[in-house]
Amino acid sequence: MQQPYSTPSAGRVLVVDDDPTVAEVVAGYLARAGHVVDRAADGPSALASAAGQWPDLVVLDLMLPGMDGLEVCARLRERGPVPVVMLTARGDEDDRVLGLEVGADDYVTKPFSPRELVLRVESVLRRSRPAAQAPPASGPLAAAGLTLDAAARRATKNGAELALTLREFDLLAFLLRHPGRAFGRDELMREVWGWDFGDLSTVTVHVRRLRGKIEDDPARPRLIRTVWGVGYRFEPDAAAPDEG
Repeated sequence: MQQPYSTPSAGRVLVVDDDPTVAEVVAGYLARAGHVVDRAADGPSALASAAGQWPDLVVLDLMLPGMDGLEVCARLRERGPVPVVMLTARGDEDDRVLGLEVGADDYVTKPFSPRELVLRVESVLRRSRPAAQAPPASGPLAAAGLTLDAAARRATKNGAELALTLREFDLLAFLLRHPGRAFGRDELMREVWGWDFGDLSTVTVHVRRLRGKIEDDPARPRLIRTVWGVGYRFEPDAAAPDEG
């Protein structure tokens, strides 16, 4: 498989949508922003395109004929890590949560502003690049059996590598850098996602997914604690499980 194309200012983006008008508009805006754009109208074509030229990011419609976007996302992730921005046709929370649960890094609800979509794509691309993630002279972060190397984009628990999505990795890195401090979901959205607005259920879903990967008992979390009325707090030395 060919290695991902990337430059400091642009990326290779695969746009997957069965609506030719939507695909053309999205591809046009991304191309004008300096990105290399590939297009696919269905799941099998998307997988074939990615196999031939691995993208830096995928803009993926949830409602595809035959193989839906959730399955396409899962199959892509089986082949290798790739950021995904999901397009959902409806405003139902279930659709958005499904996309996030399968590992989408962000989502945009149709109808959407193409300019907003480009901004979201570029935000995800910036955060997916190791050089942009690691502060100068920063070493690995470690606490409670967790070790995170921001430059290598690698995280382990008790020596075993964790399979984290882009946003899960960023969220864990942020929490490790700020142990013992409570953050609201709006603060986490701003600091981890880089957005001053957005659906805060995105944060809730990612916290739940991250707990499932780092907690000994995700139903009784000890590391990522719920602070009622505020948000969440990382407690590397917590002695008792959180009931929330």
